[in-house]
Amino acid sequence: MTEYAGTGALLRLALRLDRVRASAWILGMVVFTVSSASANNDLYGEPSERAQLAESLESNPALLALGGRAFDLSTVGGINAYQLIAFMGTLIGLMSVLLTVRHTRVEEESGRAELAGSAVVGRRAWLASALLLTVGVNVVIAVLTAMGLVATGLPVAGSVAYAAGCAGIGVVFAFVAGLTAQLTDSSRSATGLAAAVLGLSYLLRATGDAASGSDGGALSVLTWFSPIGWAEMARPYAGEDWWVLLLFVALAAALAGGIGVLVGRRDVGSGVLRPTLGPARASAALGGPLALAWRLQRGSLLGWGVGFLVVGVSFGALAEGTVSIAEDNENIDELLRDLGGSGDIVDVFLSTTMSLTSIIVGAYAVQSALRLSSEESGRRADTLLTNAVERLRWVGSHLSVAALGSVLMLLLAGLGAGVAHGLNTGDLGGELPRVLGAALAQVPAVWTLVGVCALLFGLAPRFAAVSWGVLLAALVIGQFGDLLRLNQTVLNLSPFTHVPDLPGAAFEATPLLGLAVLAALLTAVGLGGFRRRDIA
Repeated sequence: MTEYAGTGALLRLALRLDRVRASAWILGMVVFTVSSASANNDLYGEPSERAQLAESLESNPALLALGGRAFDLSTVGGINAYQLIAFMGTLIGLMSVLLTVRHTRVEEESGRAELAGSAVVGRRAWLASALLLTVGVNVVIAVLTAMGLVATGLPVAGSVAYAAGCAGIGVVFAFVAGLTAQLTDSSRSATGLAAAVLGLSYLLRATGDAASGSDGGALSVLTWFSPIGWAEMARPYAGEDWWVLLLFVALAAALAGGIGVLVGRRDVGSGVLRPTLGPARASAALGGPLALAWRLQRGSLLGWGVGFLVVGVSFGALAEGTVSIAEDNENIDELLRDLGGSGDIVDVFLSTTMSLTSIIVGAYAVQSALRLSSEESGRRADTLLTNAVERLRWVGSHLSVAALGSVLMLLLAGLGAGVAHGLNTGDLGGELPRVLGAALAQVPAVWTLVGVCALLFGLAPRFAAVSWGVLLAALVIGQFGDLLRLNQTVLNLSPFTHVPDLPGAAFEATPLLGLAVLAALLTAVGLGGFRRRDIA
């Protein structure tokens, strides 16, 4: 029996299990990209409109960090590349991480990989089938995206380069997730490590792109250290550099080699990095379900917290730079206001970045709250609930960690942005409370996502993963609702739409209280449903 025996059967099983999930990813990515491109065709159909946008973005590090490197804004294709590559590439990278870990480490945690291994299934078959599935999904997205972009009237070469760059990001991070699945012994750790690499890649891209607006600053080279940056440097619609795509192939091959070495050095269910043994007796601090939930999620909290602090500092450091740009270009104010926010240009920028940060915090909140699902499906909840632990206390402990952890993430992001911006302006005492308040105002919206997780887990545990779809919908509505010309009714479906545009706008308590009440109601209904249903 070869080490890849049964790969085809496992691939067919993965396709069967993920037929809805994979189809949703494919449909969402393609439709969003093509819709955005079509909208840009209408918005920037005239040369004067494109020239106005180019003037607004020229040498603007803040907007380059948010959107991406702009090579040629004289064409609609170049505008699409600027607006979409970094965002869509990051999203496709996240999709690849989730799909790969789901069909590798999650299968080992559930015991299905070990059960299948007792039959004619090779040692590497699970991993191979997972990577084949994820790579296949990326290829389908790339093909359909390229066809859709060409159908909107964009050049074929640029459309293929754009789609190939995004697919390259997805393939690379599929192999990154395959590597982290070998290193760690849990799906959460594997996902967290791969997501951290994705976040670092995005940060390197943003830093490099921001520096590129300053006459090719030295830091602009950082874009080349990021797979997301490689998709930009392929220059879709701007005289394509096809050789850059070979970097994806080289990195994927190197990661595949690393995976091949590691997969033979561990047993099924374990990781190369073995966890250290704990004390024979638990401390008094682990005497309840809340303490246990904290212990299980503290590593994730630490990783996310460091990331949000760095992101906050980065955005805060860029904020003051928008002032000098606006003094020379009256169009920049209008451009930023199209992204959201009110007040002067710095406040608009801070509002926009805090809104984006809060949606990323929502990803942490969903991941943390859905720990309930993995604990239940892994049968670890049975062990706790057969003892003197009440159901609602157990559920409430994980939801509390998700809710309070979200506050901590926003606090760190706001603190980092406020301190960096305050030091830049020389008014730390005045700016820190304003920026920190803008970050914390997002808390009720994030708690609404926690409530959605609680609702689905309590009433329909098989569909708890739909919470990620709710988060994705909020992201699309919040960041691209105006571009897609969604009506106000659709915009209001996102909880983040109802958060005041602080720090520039006036504070309004009513919508925030409404979101908090909605989050509480969703959570209460979910808890009631869990109390009455059987444990899976």
